[in-house]
Amino acid sequence: QALEVTRWLAGRGFPTVRPADVPGQPLLQDGRAVSFWRYVPAGPGGKPTTRDLGRLLRALHDQPAPAFELRRLADPLARVRYAVEHAPGVLSDRERAWLADRIAELTEAWDNLRFSSPPALLHGDGWIDNLLRDPGGRVVLCDWDSVSVGPREWDLIPTYHGHRRFGLSAADVEAFADAYGWDLRDWPGYDTLIQIRELYAIGIHIRNAPADPFSRRELAVRLDSIMRGDPRARWHLAEA
Repeated sequence: QALEVTRWLAGRGFPTVRPADVPGQPLLQDGRAVSFWRYVPAGPGGKPTTRDLGRLLRALHDQPAPAFELRRLADPLARVRYAVEHAPGVLSDRERAWLADRIAELTEAWDNLRFSSPPALLHGDGWIDNLLRDPGGRVVLCDWDSVSVGPREWDLIPTYHGHRRFGLSAADVEAFADAYGWDLRDWPGYDTLIQIRELYAIGIHIRNAPADPFSRRELAVRLDSIMRGDPRARWHLAEA
């Protein structure tokens, strides 16, 4: 769906990466889907900002529904649930039981959230590291693997969670909210959604822990802080 969506968006003038002209995409290799994209050399203007991200997400959410079908974001914790259930040797029995209960609790909370607007086209991973600046200085969105239709709040929460865990500043969040035109913290479901995002953010490290030493260490940090209810512990996206 990333290929179809980005072709459609590019045709509408939306600033996105574009698929390469390789026929028959996506290709299957060893049971995995492989796609090819046009390279975007770094352009002038410096690193993209949270203000750029807020502006692009606003423009994305204002797009009309495409004529083709897209998956619906109905259960954001589905992959985390699967990882917890199929991760032998990664989690202790205590951790697995705690996570299963917490996932069930927050899945029910998600189902009861009242979102602020009708479903919109979502990027699915609205994070500052998914921005590139092209040779003309234009900022474009990349990494569309999680594209879907759902509540726009899901695209906004990563920046707020980034302030909580990944070192984004208060000014970064203010710039993001200003550019988007709405501050997610004004929405009554904010606290619930950031708890859901907390759990979502451990899924990748449960999946990768068997083969990746960094994921094993980072999973321990994230699990410890979540289970203790510590909202201030710093998390990391890569080796320091």
